[in-house]
Amino acid sequence: MGRGGAGERQQRQQRKKVFERNQTLRTGPAETKGNEPTGSSFLGNWFPVLLMAGLLLKMCEPKAASGFKPNILLIMADDLGIGDLGCYGNDTLRTPNIDRLATEGVKLTQHLAAAPLCTPSRAAFLTGRHAFRSGMEASNGYRALQWNGGSGGLPPNETTFARILQQQGYSTGLIGKWHQGVSCVSRTDHCHHPLNHGFDYFYGMPFTLVSDCHPSRPPEVDAVLRAKLWLSTQVMALGLLSLAAGRMSGLISISWKAVLGASGLVFLFFASWYASFGFVRRWNCILMRNFEVTEQPMVLERTTHRLLKEAVSYIERNKHGPFLLFVSLLHVHIPLVSTKAFLGKSRHGLYGDNVEEMDWLVGEILKAVEENGLKNTTFTYFTSDHGGHLEARDEQGQLGGWNGIYKGGKGMGGWEGGIRVPGIFRWPGMLPAGRVSDEPTSLMDVFPTVVQLGGGQVPQDRVIDGRSLVPLLQGASERSAHEFLFHYCGNSLHAVRWHQKDSGRLWKVHYATPRFHPEGAGACYGRGICPCSGEGVTHHSPPLLFDLSRDPSEARPLSPESEPLLGAVLARVDEAVAAHLQTLPRVPQQFSIGNILWKPWLQPCCGTFPVCSCSEDGGDSRPQTPGQ
Repeated sequence: MGRGGAGERQQRQQRKKVFERNQTLRTGPAETKGNEPTGSSFLGNWFPVLLMAGLLLKMCEPKAASGFKPNILLIMADDLGIGDLGCYGNDTLRTPNIDRLATEGVKLTQHLAAAPLCTPSRAAFLTGRHAFRSGMEASNGYRALQWNGGSGGLPPNETTFARILQQQGYSTGLIGKWHQGVSCVSRTDHCHHPLNHGFDYFYGMPFTLVSDCHPSRPPEVDAVLRAKLWLSTQVMALGLLSLAAGRMSGLISISWKAVLGASGLVFLFFASWYASFGFVRRWNCILMRNFEVTEQPMVLERTTHRLLKEAVSYIERNKHGPFLLFVSLLHVHIPLVSTKAFLGKSRHGLYGDNVEEMDWLVGEILKAVEENGLKNTTFTYFTSDHGGHLEARDEQGQLGGWNGIYKGGKGMGGWEGGIRVPGIFRWPGMLPAGRVSDEPTSLMDVFPTVVQLGGGQVPQDRVIDGRSLVPLLQGASERSAHEFLFHYCGNSLHAVRWHQKDSGRLWKVHYATPRFHPEGAGACYGRGICPCSGEGVTHHSPPLLFDLSRDPSEARPLSPESEPLLGAVLARVDEAVAAHLQTLPRVPQQFSIGNILWKPWLQPCCGTFPVCSCSEDGGDSRPQTPGQ
């Protein structure tokens, strides 16, 4: 069946019925059977009562608005696969603390990242808006920030949930990873810094963990460009040596002044390469407290304990609240540095060790909440920024996560494995314990949710893609507020999800999908992560269609023969895409070459640049082992 025809007429008739039914629900029937009153007489009889109830509710509004505000604890893992947790079906990794959080609260099974990579996903999480609305999506091939010393980042005119809650009297803290940029024009303007985006306190990495942070791991940051630069340097050096040899043997008539000039060019070329890429660990792997660099480069083995200590200290300092604490974990991103207490203890190598240490870390933070008497007054949330990293491997095997039954992983904006993440919420006495919802929700929904809980207002001067989860979490609503969700890979729309409310069916349309390695088990080995466009992507015309309500692993694309509604579904989704595309803004691209490149004058530094080196005071950097 094509996109028009009987299927489309059927869908129009269905929408007409839904419209008529909704009209009836809003206005009431004109007449009712027997002695029941008409709609108008019913309202007439009850109008005084309704008016009085409305006035009483109006009188109560100021008290509710200025009354109790919960503490808000948001915990986000990095690169964690949804299948890595016991409460999402894993029976080989031990995650008792996160599992208990799910038992005591609400678990979302269809919670979705707005982007499959760190920087854009977190930008969307912080603002409740797709990352492309703030220019925080792919440009010129770059899909995430590469340097602390770059000029790109979350624009100052974006509004985070931290800024709104700060205005509502909350203390606001961020412990851990930022990866939203640091400065714009000078080293000290800090225009992208957490403290200029609504956080009162920041301790952690302004960047993100990368393999370069570990002295013995292979380079990761812009590895392809680095290889090209190194090859070019070698070619230039070889050419220079040949030139000098020719001059000495008399085969080439050239002045030594020209040879020295060429030598200077080679030296400058090599120096520029070395200054940027030769010092990745020193430039990117640093710790900051507020605007001050406290450790450069950071000592990975001590970082877990330091972040935990900071999180616990923040809770104790602000226990009289209200506070917002965003704990942005470095676990379980490569290079997977675990403390000795967890090394070799899991059944899944370094990655499993890191997952189990992460769970212990979450447990210690929750313990601090409970020991300070804050459990019942704290709205707690746990998630990951996107799916597990399937391409992360070494000679011993997989270093990335497991995405359960879902196809794909990190970097893939369409397949479920790249964007389906844990979504766990706990607020004892306010949210039902043990509730599970299969409704489609988004990381962007956390923005309006915490703004509502904190007594703030969602901005009205911009598009907000998130929807408050409060009715769904409390059980007041059984349905998600989302009808359509748009799944991007970089700045390319790869897939669209349609939650057909009248039938309950969940459709997924794929316009483009990455080409997997033949032996890669759903990964793009040899590419780092799957691309969003170009030769590494297959464009589908007509698009692929899946019914996620019956095929969540996206194993069986539908055909006109297997699904009579296929044409009508594609037509309705096309309408939604057309309307969505009308909302796309033109904004400065934060990942442009000019913003991505390392700039020495923007590089955060402790001491005198370029001799940037400092270490935090020692002390016992060993975390307690579980149970101590």
